Amino acid sequence: MSDTTTTEAPQSNPGEVAGWPKLVVTYTTDPASIAPLLPPGIEPLDPTVTVGFYCVPVLGEPEYGVSVKVPASWKGVDGHYSLGLGIDQEAAVHISGETNGQPKFLCDISLFRLGDAVTARATHQGYTFVEFSGHTAGTTPPRPGDFTEHEWWTKYSRAIGGASGAYDFPPHVVDVATTFEQQHIENVDGTLTLLDSPWDPIARYLPIVEPGTAHLVTHQPKARVITNAGPLDPDAFWPYADVISGSRWPGDRGGPRRS
Repeated sequence: MSDTTTTEAPQSNPGEVAGWPKLVVTYTTDPASIAPLLPPGIEPLDPTVTVGFYCVPVLGEPEYGVSVKVPASWKGVDGHYSLGLGIDQEAAVHISGETNGQPKFLCDISLFRLGDAVTARATHQGYTFVEFSGHTAGTTPPRPGDFTEHEWWTKYSRAIGGASGAYDFPPHVVDVATTFEQQHIENVDGTLTLLDSPWDPIARYLPIVEPGTAHLVTHQPKARVITNAGPLDPDAFWPYADVISGSRWPGDRGGPRRS
């Protein structure tokens, strides 16, 4: 539903970092593409890929980031499985993965709005793997009330010395339950482009079949609860332990698809 009438947009002080809207872009991929990327036990839902670009204050300074998520359920609870979260702030990379399994890696991010134009791109190890360019096109009414979204991460540690199939901490699912209130949504007409990269193989593993939507979303987080949601089968998970950087893309920099 689109509403092109004037709505009250969020206001902030000139130069303020907090309160930036998140650019949320979706598209439809091949339904057969998602399941091979999910560890056994995490079930695929619809073939919609979500790419999000953001800027939020972390550790007292702006953190630019890009996320790639696919719809998935764990023990009957619908949510999104995070395949990667590229950020430009090194201080938050290792501790996020070591503590909660959050799949962060260092990435160069460009995200800006100039008038009605919206531009974003992400570059990792010299490869630009995703770009977006568009223009704002009216507003959409925010979702009423508070709502909670679940995001699935995986936490594990392979055994010291690298023995095959051995773990110091076997794989577990981490449930990130975040409660939001949407405040303002702007429609964006634009084009998402996926580019081949051996480090972030989104174009290879999750190709665009049909374009989806793009929005600038301003929301107010109300609560964020991170919990251990239960173990995965350690033997079935073993091929999924080899990943690129801190992401959950298959290891060997995008090597053969897992069976």
